[in-house]
Amino acid sequence: MKKLAENVLKGDSRSIARLITLAENNDPKAKDAMKIIHPHTGSAVVIGITGVMGSGKSTLISEITREYRKKGKNVGIIAIDPTSPFSGGALLGDRVRMMELTMDEGVFIRSMGTRGKLGGLTSSVYDVVEILDASGKDIIIIETVGVGQAEVDIIKIADSTIVVVVPGLGDSVQTLKAGVMEIADLYVVNKADREGLNQAVAEIESLVEITCSNKERKTPVLTTIAKQKKGINELIKEIDKHQDFIRKTGEFKNKRKLRYESELIEIIRKRLMNFIFNESNLKEKTEFLISKISKKEIDPYSAADEILDKVLK
Repeated sequence: MKKLAENVLKGDSRSIARLITLAENNDPKAKDAMKIIHPHTGSAVVIGITGVMGSGKSTLISEITREYRKKGKNVGIIAIDPTSPFSGGALLGDRVRMMELTMDEGVFIRSMGTRGKLGGLTSSVYDVVEILDASGKDIIIIETVGVGQAEVDIIKIADSTIVVVVPGLGDSVQTLKAGVMEIADLYVVNKADREGLNQAVAEIESLVEITCSNKERKTPVLTTIAKQKKGINELIKEIDKHQDFIRKTGEFKNKRKLRYESELIEIIRKRLMNFIFNESNLKEKTEFLISKISKKEIDPYSAADEILDKVLK
């Protein structure tokens, strides 16, 4: 694993892909490599992009990536899609939609399935961010699965979070208030050539006035037409401004602290789950208790106490 980690640090694409696969599969060998690369992380800017399906997130990411490449930045893209119930892989496979970028050696794209995890992310996304960061990527873009109000976990890992909407949502913007609309560092109304643009912008600006009334920074509302490459430079300028702002105010350190806290909890959660369901004695105990629950001889909470008591011992 030392050789694999060293190759990742050199930016070798095959090694990056291999280590990501090991991390996705919870392979114990990944742990040793992750220990080696961790001291080399922390330099990349992580941008989270979320929003409703059909808002053009993938096209927007493609254009953002092209602009960053013009500036000489290396970019990593993590495209998270729903999981196939048959193969366990990503259903949509965003690499198909970003095919032109795959020819660029300065861009690394990985499609990942949620594998049943709620929140718009996948449990191994923290590892993938660290791998891409250590490999020399200056910018890491994460596209969440994009199905509605649940995609709020992105704020646990992103330095800047972009919420993408499209004209014509109408009352849907109001519906989203309790979810993804509250996590934005920037709002983007994409497909701005559609009817209803002014209404969409007005609704979001009204929301901003309420949520940012007592804040030092007012969340920008930008318009883009990603397919026509319009508004992309303005968006990147606002991302840069936000990065400057969070570093000046100290919020950047808080965001990174939240990321490492979330990552630590996720590692502990995965290892506990693996221990409970893979360790032979506990597996036998779990199956026995499930049988008792089915027969109403014990309730699920008491069964959970029994398992946890054994783990904690």
